[in-house]
This record gives sequence, structure tokens and C-alpha cells, in this order.
Amino acid sequence: MNPKELRLAQMDAVLQDAASHSLPQRPPAGWLRAIREALGMTSAALAARLEITASGVRKLEQAEATDAITLGTLRRVAEALDCELQYTLVPRQPLREMRRQQALRLAQQWQQRAGRTMALEAQPIDSPSERAQERLETMAEEILRTSGTRLWD
Repeated sequence: MNPKELRLAQMDAVLQDAASHSLPQRPPAGWLRAIREALGMTSAALAARLEITASGVRKLEQAEATDAITLGTLRRVAEALDCELQYTLVPRQPLREMRRQQALRLAQQWQQRAGRTMALEAQPIDSPSERAQERLETMAEEILRTSGTRLWD
């Protein structure tokens, strides 16, 4: 297995494990406020830990609730709340499958272009068949084998 394939397999395994653990829904007012209030901590007390104003804390909580907070700021506030920020992207399907589907899309595009060119030359391609699907799969495998990062261009 080449290094790229190994990295892909390792990342798929890590992400599959992450996908199997569902995370709780974010509270409507956001995690920062929910945790602060559950701890019985005032916004003034959190502000003192962050060396900002209480209104600054409320702005941060609002920014988190509306997805407008940066990861760096979220990490800083989590630390002030003695929490750990965990961040991940969990693909909806395995990365290997995402790459295969992209290669199939490219193969279909190339096949359609070739079909239009051949039709212009009065050499139409056969109608879709099992053999045509096999050619498409073979083309996709070749794209995956040779394309590298150009797969997504």
C-alpha cells in the first residue's frame, strides 16, 4: 500500500470511529452560556478570567450561538471554563468512497465529451450497457490511480 493510500485508510478509520459517537445537540443559547450557567458562574466572573468585560462575555456567547465565533476564541473561552474544545469534521461517507464517486463523475464527463465528438464524426457510441458501465469503472480506477490532487480540479 503506497503512503497516500495508507493515509486515506488511516483517516477513514479515525473518522469512522468519530462518526459512530453521536455528539449532543448544541443548546439553543450555545455551549458557553449553558456551561457557564450550569456552573453557576456569572458573566462577570468569566469576564475576569478572560480579562474582558461582562458585556464582552455576552457578545462571545451570542457569537457562539450564531456560529460567528472563531475557533481560537472558542478555545480560549473553553480554557477559562476549564473545558476542552474538541473539533472534528465527520464526513457523511468514507473518504475512499467520496474519491471513487468523484472519479466516476470525471469519467462520465470525459465519456460524454468523447461521445459528442464521435457523434459529430458520425461515429455514435453504443447505448448504455453493462459493458459501458465496466468501461466507466475502469476509467474511474485509472483516474484514481493517476490523478493525485487533480481529482478535484
